[in-house]
Amino acid sequence: MKSILFAGMLIALPSIASAQIDEDQTGAWYMYLWNTTLTDSQFGFQGDIQHRNYDIASDLEQLLVRGGLTWSPEGSKNKYTLGYANITSGTFGSSSNTTEENRTYQEAAIPARYGEKLFVSHRLRLEQRWVENQDYRNRFRYFLNLNYPLNKSDLGKGSVYVSFYNEIFINLESDIGNNRTVDAFDRNRAYLALGYSLTDKVRLQFGYMQQKTKNVNKGQLQFNLFHSF
Repeated sequence: MKSILFAGMLIALPSIASAQIDEDQTGAWYMYLWNTTLTDSQFGFQGDIQHRNYDIASDLEQLLVRGGLTWSPEGSKNKYTLGYANITSGTFGSSSNTTEENRTYQEAAIPARYGEKLFVSHRLRLEQRWVENQDYRNRFRYFLNLNYPLNKSDLGKGSVYVSFYNEIFINLESDIGNNRTVDAFDRNRAYLALGYSLTDKVRLQFGYMQQKTKNVNKGQLQFNLFHSF
């Protein structure tokens, strides 16, 4: 009987944890995103470090470190990435419990420009996920980003711009082990921000993102530093 009760608790834990999250408490994500292209080469590297909190400063939601090798076909602005990420996920509230996740991923970033001032980027990403105490599974993500400079015709030095994105996450498997399942819909993120280009290669961005999952609909402030070198 004890083993049956214990198994039932394990199955219920994900939904219990989600239900405890305070949706009215605004979180904060601090993000550094970088990319570089090797000299006289179609190859490069890109990555990001993100510290995500359930609140503004102290309650860890996730620490994410990600990086990958990039390739752009000759004469094209498209960029293709093969990468790896490590994620440490915290537990809402006073608990110090964490969960580890490792991912590999492949993505295609396809930029476009419409008219003089609308910069659009499509990103398609396929992830292979190894989450602690769960079975391996795949996830697909589609990201649409719009940047619109207010005082210039580009995003170069001195540009003040508005940024919007929406990203949807789709689970490609439902079974995660121990009789636990997830829905095909994983989450959606909608974001609006104001940005400023310090130089042609460094941009600051501050915005608000609303993230919706099956169980939680929560707002996050985002502080972003974009760095090309």
